[in-house]
Amino acid sequence: MKRLLLAIMLAASAAFSVSAAIEVYEFDTPEQEEAFKKLGKELRCPKCQNNNIADSNAGLAQDLRLKVYEMLKQGKNEDEIVDYMVDRYGNFVTYNPPLTASTLILWAGPALFVVVGFTVLVMRSRKPKAKTVKAELDSEEQARLDALLNEGSADNKNKDNNG
Repeated sequence: MKRLLLAIMLAASAAFSVSAAIEVYEFDTPEQEEAFKKLGKELRCPKCQNNNIADSNAGLAQDLRLKVYEMLKQGKNEDEIVDYMVDRYGNFVTYNPPLTASTLILWAGPALFVVVGFTVLVMRSRKPKAKTVKAELDSEEQARLDALLNEGSADNKNKDNNG
């Protein structure tokens, strides 16, 4: 019984060690290795979105590391590799995207919205209030108004007395 339990534990530990394989890359020059490390930190994993490809364990990040390694072995420089990744995955793959119209809108849009909103509030608060104009009535108009008011109040009294 103990041997069976020991065999199961040994098989389980072997299975876990297989899943934790470490990638080993051999470079021709120390410059290639430095470029690989630098690109690994500069390129973002499109799947993880918050990790660079050096820190991510996602399958896509492993594929990107392998592609960077292969391109470095082919003699490509860092700019060519970044351009390839941007062409394939978009500007999102870099942590420092270039300044374009879309990124400018993303950064300047909220600030512009606040400035326009504040300007509208200031302009509305400084707008002069509408002045009420008291009209002077001549004697004929005043007499007619008094007659209408008296007639209306007399009608209301008759309704109250009859009702």
